[in-house]
Formats: sequence, C-alpha cells, structure tokens
Amino acid sequence: MNDIDIITKILKMKTIAVVGFSPKKERPSHYVSMYMKDNGYAVIPVNPGHKEIAGMTCYPNLESIPEQVDVVDIFRRSEFVLPIVDSAISMGAKAIWMQDHVFHEDAAQKAKDAGLLVIMDNCMLRQHRLMN
Repeated sequence: MNDIDIITKILKMKTIAVVGFSPKKERPSHYVSMYMKDNGYAVIPVNPGHKEIAGMTCYPNLESIPEQVDVVDIFRRSEFVLPIVDSAISMGAKAIWMQDHVFHEDAAQKAKDAGLLVIMDNCMLRQHRLMN
C-alpha cells in the first residue's frame, strides 16, 4: 500500500486537507502540515474544535471546504477513518494519505475502488524529504 509510484504521484498534488490538524506545535499533525505548507503545498486545516490554526482558516469537516482538495491527509485514530474516506470520495479528492499508525483496510479498499490513490501508515513529511 506504500508503493513508491503512488507516493510520487500524491506528492505532485498541491492541495492537502489535513483532518485532525492540531494547533499544538509539538503534535505531528501540526509540524508535518507546516512543513508541507513551507514546501509549497496549499494546506487546509480540518478540525471541528477550531476556526483558525496557524493563521489558516480551519474547517469543521471536509464537506465545508469551499475549494477542490487533491489529498486528504488523515491524522485521526484508525476507527475514525471510514467516514473521512467517505467524505473524501464524495467531495472528489484524488488521494487519501493515512499517517503513521493509521490503518483501515476496508476504507483503503473503498477509496481505491472509487479511483483514489491511497497511502496507509506512512508519513508525508518523511516521504517528501526522501524524494527531495
């Protein structure tokens, strides 16, 4: 599920919605997202508990984002992944990226069946650094 060709294709996409983006700078969801933003990606925070994170408008869910999203980057526990993937499919995302320790085989298969690229249990920051 972590095929280098899929990783490469996803990293060429430029708009990332980060589900579970934390305002706490020490949390992986925060520093990975800020790294991606600093490296030219449009990052959109998704966290129902916040209106703004790091100066960016934060949305309560994927459906409320008013622009096209390429990649849905998931920083949520595995049991919360399936409805996020359903939302990503319905909004026309092109890829799902489940961060380290996030696994959901059924959700991954559902995303693939809908034509999305899928990475599971891997870190976007780490892979970006390896490619650059």
